[in-house]
Amino acid sequence: MIDRRVFLSGLGAAVLAGPRALAAQRGPLVLAAASLQESLNAAADAWAGLGHVRPVLSFAASSALARQVAAGAAADLFISANEPWMDDVERRGLIVPGSRAMLVGNRLVVVQPASAPTPGSAPLSRLLARGRVALADPASVPAGRYAQASLTRLGLWDAVAPRVVRGENVRAALALVERNAAEWGVVYATDARASRRVRAVRMLPAASHPPIRYPLARLRTSTSGDAEGFRRFLLSRAGKAIFARFGFTGA
Repeated sequence: MIDRRVFLSGLGAAVLAGPRALAAQRGPLVLAAASLQESLNAAADAWAGLGHVRPVLSFAASSALARQVAAGAAADLFISANEPWMDDVERRGLIVPGSRAMLVGNRLVVVQPASAPTPGSAPLSRLLARGRVALADPASVPAGRYAQASLTRLGLWDAVAPRVVRGENVRAALALVERNAAEWGVVYATDARASRRVRAVRMLPAASHPPIRYPLARLRTSTSGDAEGFRRFLLSRAGKAIFARFGFTGA
């Protein structure tokens, strides 16, 4: 039986110690781009396997996460799927100076439902000439912005734009293709690799869009004593190897 006096005494001590003591009881809170779900979970598992408290991971579009940080979210690390949203957070003075670093890179692919007939060697312009095309919202989400830039550079955007179905993040766009709510989608290569319900049919030229890079930084709101250690682990050779296993490229 638990001694009530001991329990209340311990609880009172934690409250008096403040948020840093409470933070020590959980792992770092990481706000991360939606496309990092499988890889970052694997990295968190590996970190926990080294004897640390497992990080708490929160995934969404980089744009939504950057707004959360700007609104004062009490998180430890932020990983964006592009540089502009990290730039925005940095301009606001919300990251720890010197903690920003490039984590990984990615590529863009065109996907279709795995149940659809394979398109063979048809050119991309013919593939995307008909049907709905799922994208992460190009107005704010990195994956959508990269996709729009690529299709514009390839001379396809004007024809595709009226048929674009927008998702709130890249995984939402992927889900539209998985559910046959769109005939095509443009997502990261790692997203296509993570799903058995879609088929990657074309890789978009890397030169047709800005380089896809994921910057990582520690936030000024950080209270976890493990935050810096986990940041360094992600950037280490062991950490990079985990991301490479899921198809990410060097930054």
